[in-house]
Amino acid sequence: MVDNARARRIAERIKQLVTQGLSQVVKDERVGFVTITDVRVTGDLQHASVFYTVLGTDEDRTTAAEVLEEYRGRLRSFVGKGLGIRLTPTLEFLLDALPEDAQHLDELLREVARRDAELAAARAAAGYAGDEDPYRKPRTDDEDDADADDRD
Repeated sequence: MVDNARARRIAERIKQLVTQGLSQVVKDERVGFVTITDVRVTGDLQHASVFYTVLGTDEDRTTAAEVLEEYRGRLRSFVGKGLGIRLTPTLEFLLDALPEDAQHLDELLREVARRDAELAAARAAAGYAGDEDPYRKPRTDDEDDADADDRD
């Protein structure tokens, strides 16, 4: 039986412990600026996917992935001591694509704003295709009299 509330609480606790473990357990200066963004735990609490981001270049991301993989066992031991549950979940570190997605969305929003500005400029310079008021107006009595005289 899966207790989703318990899984969420454990995932949040794992997130805190892994963040704490990065400063206490991982004594490697190659790690750089690693931020734990999310943790997802399976329903049976046997596996935890830890999502992280790295501030820096692609080389920094690659180096951080290697260091996290190297220290995965020690971090799991640290998490197990802090959790206090019978079975410690295995840890899987996954690079979070959130910053790249946000950058892509920012580019799309800039493109939309540019196109909106072009449309607004084109709309300001545009004129009517025909008369200014293309709708028919009701005839006045003077026009009716003029039409009747033309028919005679």
